[in-house]
Amino acid sequence: MTVLTALPKSAATSILDPLTDARSQLAEAIGLLGYEPGMFELLAKPRREITVSIPLRRDSGEIEVLTGHRVQHNFSRGPAKGGLRYSPEVSLDEVRALAMWMTWKCALLDVPYGGAKGGVQIDPSTYSMAELERVTRRYTSEISPLIGPEKDIPAPDIGTDERTMAWMMDTYSAQQGHTVLGVTTGKPLSLGGSLGRATATSRGVVHLALAALREIGIDPSRATAAVEGYGKVGRHAARFLSEAGVRVVAVSDQHGAVVATAGLDISALDAHVDACGTVAGFRMADSSDRSEILEMAVDLLVPAAIEGTINEQNAARIKARVIVEGANGPTTKEADVVLNRKNVLVVPDILANAGGVLVSYFEWVQANQAYWWNADDVEQRLAERMTHAWNAVCAKSAAMGVPLRTAATVIAVERVTLAHLQRGLYP
Repeated sequence: MTVLTALPKSAATSILDPLTDARSQLAEAIGLLGYEPGMFELLAKPRREITVSIPLRRDSGEIEVLTGHRVQHNFSRGPAKGGLRYSPEVSLDEVRALAMWMTWKCALLDVPYGGAKGGVQIDPSTYSMAELERVTRRYTSEISPLIGPEKDIPAPDIGTDERTMAWMMDTYSAQQGHTVLGVTTGKPLSLGGSLGRATATSRGVVHLALAALREIGIDPSRATAAVEGYGKVGRHAARFLSEAGVRVVAVSDQHGAVVATAGLDISALDAHVDACGTVAGFRMADSSDRSEILEMAVDLLVPAAIEGTINEQNAARIKARVIVEGANGPTTKEADVVLNRKNVLVVPDILANAGGVLVSYFEWVQANQAYWWNADDVEQRLAERMTHAWNAVCAKSAAMGVPLRTAATVIAVERVTLAHLQRGLYP
């Protein structure tokens, strides 16, 4: 029997440090709120985290050992909530940062959750469906004492989907001896999923993109947009933007990018992606370098890929007037300074992409009640909550004279701190 060990993430694959950025944002909010240094220490560190080994028998019979993480950042406002990603770039510090951002996102949208995140260091494109199921079930078994509808509720993220959530729910339920629909969200409709969940993050991104364009006096029907990343978030965001009258002129994914100055035919592009698995090679548009998408002369840029793609190396070349962060942490701290100096309106991730956690919350509520809402109910509630949060962040930004990211973090940190202080410190 041959045993293979998954290689650790190379230090050369990324110069970015999302955890440092997340803690820096927290420190700024703590300072503006006038809290004691001890509150920073309390909120900067996860309440609980676990790293597990995941032995996998490959279809070939070989044994490979993968590494998985689950970080629960905060429970002050309710059970932890956060996605599970499968990516070769997963690291514990990345998961810690994402869990912290989830805490702020839930608080900002006034959802009664704390933040969590999970990840397995794996490239899912190189594994069979049967292998991915075995990975998911073993990972779930390893972390099962820490999750549950009253403890921590995973959801899909990069590299995972509703099928992954179904496997997690089934594995957890088998251990409990009864079906527990509320242990995950983002499940298939037939297993307690919610209408609108698959496109919720994209819906939220577009609601705020249109609001942000109007905020600076741009008519969305005359606006141009570029979307970085054509996965769960970017693909639907491009379609919804196009349906709203925005001319989407460029999109990219990990394999390439395409540009059409007259506007991409999104339906035709989707058909091409379904057939080929990538936007690259789409014949109704010109090919482009992925990095150039971020620097195009457009009104709106939607980074919907991974962390840190907008950084100090390219921020000065960004020409978009509005950036709406579909991804988590796509803009580094250094890039934020440059963009603020250029008066680029950046709608931060904890606000912009919160539609997913909102409808995850709706799904959890429906599962607990065993009563499901119709699509119009979900969409109306999503639009109302996103609009309310947008107005609150804009008002805080104007009152404090700070960027939207700072204003959003201040609101969230203040709410989490209030919950913590009201609960008290035990013992």
